[in-house]
Amino acid sequence: MGAAEFWKDQAAAQKVQKRRKRVEADLALLKKVRTQEDDARVLVEWLESGEDVAKDLAAGLDALEATLEDAEFQKMLGGEHDRAPAILTINSGAGGTDSQDWAEMLLRMYLRWCDRRGFKRDVTDVQPGEEAGIKSATVLVHGEYAYGNLAAEAGVHRLVRISPFDSNARRQTSFASVFAWPEIDETIHVDVQEKDLRVDTYRSSGAGGQHVNVTDSAVRLTHLPTGIVVSCQNERSQIRNREVAMKILKARLYELELRKRREKLDAVEAAKKDIAFGSQIRSYVLHPYRMVKDHRTRHETGNVDRVLDGDLDDFIKATLVARARGTLGQPAATGEE
Repeated sequence: MGAAEFWKDQAAAQKVQKRRKRVEADLALLKKVRTQEDDARVLVEWLESGEDVAKDLAAGLDALEATLEDAEFQKMLGGEHDRAPAILTINSGAGGTDSQDWAEMLLRMYLRWCDRRGFKRDVTDVQPGEEAGIKSATVLVHGEYAYGNLAAEAGVHRLVRISPFDSNARRQTSFASVFAWPEIDETIHVDVQEKDLRVDTYRSSGAGGQHVNVTDSAVRLTHLPTGIVVSCQNERSQIRNREVAMKILKARLYELELRKRREKLDAVEAAKKDIAFGSQIRSYVLHPYRMVKDHRTRHETGNVDRVLDGDLDDFIKATLVARARGTLGQPAATGEE
């Protein structure tokens, strides 16, 4: 970074800065583990020599255990793209208006989770439902290990509650799917031919107000060979919307190519089933009792409101731990609630 030519290429310089920051964080964690371990060993020696340091040793061991858990958790996120920004998509499933409302609740949940983690998030596309909620949404999430964390959330999420859209106040089961892709590095080249694209422009949808575009600035890209469709309507200009949509398309094509090379389904794609009964990875029950339960890890909590407000770290950690140990179960195939 001290070289005279370093700052002439701003893009390359920023990449080096990011890499330096990551390496410094890894080294700081390692130094912290070693320091706490050394301190604990000294306290053990003092205790054996008759010093009254039992309380200090207990506190030191607790701190060391917490640091080791952080280090082990970070090690679980050692995949090729785990540190990359994430492209998160949410789609409503079986359940009509209730599922579209549930998809919007999930969108809010993940946006709040991003805020809790200090991640930058940008909602690039939202397709509103006919009566309420949303049909789908796409979010770009920038933060350390964004993809590694959100990949643990991929699958079908089920909600059980008294429907606010049913005049008879009957219980309704709704479904929505969540998927995540890593945003690929600019150094990775993905060739997308113009002849393979169908580009549609349309007017951005929204609830109204001064920020809604009055021109056809929203962009939808269809990759004809694969059938992949992406869209972006969040930016003010058609050019910028196309750039963001192309970034999302390239990420999905790159993930598709990796899956072909590995000759087996990617973990994200393996979770793709019908967005309906028998394929959910997690249930959020609001009636007749209150509980959130992950069917792959059996991790559960009764504090539903806190989870829906973005407190997902315990569920994500349980999934990553189970995956690392090879004990991650399959999504529930029963109607248990």
